Amino acid sequence: MLFAKTVSKAIKKVITCKRIGVAVIGLEVPHAHIHLVPINHVGDLNFSREKMKPSKEELEKTAKKIREAYQAIH
Repeated sequence: MLFAKTVSKAIKKVITCKRIGVAVIGLEVPHAHIHLVPINHVGDLNFSREKMKPSKEELEKTAKKIREAYQAIH
């Protein structure tokens, strides 16, 4: 959870949102894992909603920004 807290701080620096929601779920894979979700409303954590479809390039760009923000914090 300490690692998730640090990563959530990095996400918040990169993605405009009110909070970072946390969900511990293990339905999609055969183990539990933590989802860190940028949210503005509690409904943003509704996993039955249609998923966003960012391009591979958008995902890579966002991941790079989060890594850089994490390194600056850590």
